[in-house]
Amino acid sequence: MNEERVGWARRIAAAEPGKVLPRRWAHSRGVADRAAEIGLILGKDADLLISAALLHDVGYAPRLATTGFHPLDGARFLRDAHGAGERLTRLVPNHSFALLEAEERGLREELAREFPLLDDPLLVDALVYCDMTTTPDGGRTMARERVAEIVGRYGADSVVGRFIRRAAPEIFSSIERIEAAVAAQPRWGYVPAR
Repeated sequence: MNEERVGWARRIAAAEPGKVLPRRWAHSRGVADRAAEIGLILGKDADLLISAALLHDVGYAPRLATTGFHPLDGARFLRDAHGAGERLTRLVPNHSFALLEAEERGLREELAREFPLLDDPLLVDALVYCDMTTTPDGGRTMARERVAEIVGRYGADSVVGRFIRRAAPEIFSSIERIEAAVAAQPRWGYVPAR
């Protein structure tokens, strides 16, 4: 694993939302913890997942919020201020089916043009899994409870409420695929008999 990339991501996330949005920072650290737990299924991309987990909500930092759409604001910041790599800057703004929220906000074309969805379904699903199984405070939760919490927090008729309800079937499918991939991995050197 590339510890340098993960350390870089941790420093940026701690300096941006970490200083002014402690609850958001707690969530991001929890998402990164989930990423570290499932990293085995990604092999050499485990550090990319952990870095994206740490940075997925960086765009909530007030000084970065230019459009008010955190995935786009965060990706632009990572690209423009830090020269972050293309895979990271395409993964972060597309976390948890953000393209659907971008559509609700009239930003779909802009997001898709600047940061097209990464063509790596396992990596995309893994970030959805990590985000949608982590509470706002960084604890563990089930995806259905997380979706319900988001709807409750923002309201069913809000932009976020509408988006998350539309995205829910895709979120649940991503969770199932990652759970199956994790279950298929041998642990601690144990290979089940066939």
